[in-house]
Amino acid sequence: MDHNITLISTIAAAFGLALVFGFIAEKIKVPALVGYLLAGIVISPNTPGYVGDIEIAAQLSEIGVMLLMFGVGLHFSLNDLLAVKRIAVPGAIVQMTVATVLGTIMAMSWGWTFGSGLVLGLSLSCASTVVLLQAIESRGLLESMNGRIAVGWLIVEDLVTVLILVLLPTFAVMLGGVDATADAANPWWMSIGITLLLVSVFIAIMLIVGRRFLPWLLLQVAGTGSRELFTLTVIASAICIAFIAAKLFNVSFALGAFFAGMVMRESHFSHRAAEESLPLRDAFSVLFFVSVGMLFDPRIFVDEPLQVLSVVGIIIIGKSLAALLLVLILRYPLNTALTVAASLGQIGEFSFILAGLGMSLGLLSSQGMSLVLAGAIISIAFNPIAFGAVAPI
Repeated sequence: MDHNITLISTIAAAFGLALVFGFIAEKIKVPALVGYLLAGIVISPNTPGYVGDIEIAAQLSEIGVMLLMFGVGLHFSLNDLLAVKRIAVPGAIVQMTVATVLGTIMAMSWGWTFGSGLVLGLSLSCASTVVLLQAIESRGLLESMNGRIAVGWLIVEDLVTVLILVLLPTFAVMLGGVDATADAANPWWMSIGITLLLVSVFIAIMLIVGRRFLPWLLLQVAGTGSRELFTLTVIASAICIAFIAAKLFNVSFALGAFFAGMVMRESHFSHRAAEESLPLRDAFSVLFFVSVGMLFDPRIFVDEPLQVLSVVGIIIIGKSLAALLLVLILRYPLNTALTVAASLGQIGEFSFILAGLGMSLGLLSSQGMSLVLAGAIISIAFNPIAFGAVAPI
């Protein structure tokens, strides 16, 4: 028997430790996501003991990104967004701008380049949809006006972040990084034009062809009565469309999977698709968070404590205060303002995706990724306390 089973040992260690730390996190009233990140730290090269295979974990995390974004698209409702557009659209854009500017200025004061500071600021500007949904669902706020506003705000943030993921590689060289997909013979404006053209063609195909073909495909497969074939169709659609989008249109896996979920929502079987694909989406999401934790260097707390505090301050205080003031300026009640502020005082999966892209483009260092991770762990752990303070206030 071949004992060179790096894939199996990495998955076993990731799932096993994620289970242990996730259970402990839930027991102490902290989101399980924190436990998954800690599991990754334990098997990372930066801590003693067993070290997981980072390359394998990175590929598994790509599947996790696809399925995470597919789930976001599957739950994306234009009607829900339109119902709260008056507050969600300007609020999300202004709040993300404030957080990005604060993060960029802070990083440049440390001696970082503008490009590195911009990626750090963008990574700190987007809150975690997973953490938000868990928080408002556990408090029965999902169907309330406050819950709809918070979710709508996050949807706008997600859409803006998806746009950033598309454009960042094109602007990477201008910001001091590298763009592996760019043609060096083309000027930057031509690279941007080509990128936007390819993205537009992909979106047009998905909206014109995909929104008819995928619901039809689900209908045909559902007619067979095979549950496993239905689940396979959902997962295969997400991963194959994401892969084709990346190979043929230079679109990120994330955007491809997002549109796959969004057009599949048009089907009458969308709720069943969401339910039956949820276990696999959850499993690979765990691997995504574990793989992110493997990139974290705990020494950042000792080497750069002031930088960690500054990052946490922007996430918990800067973002929350900006959201609070924006909601009050738009003449919504204090209760709504506090709920939205508590919802946005954390970062998560999109921050990791952005920071990872920044690293691959040579714009963000491993220290920057560790700062983002430190900010995520602390802010997610603090989030239940923030929500608990809303009612007394």
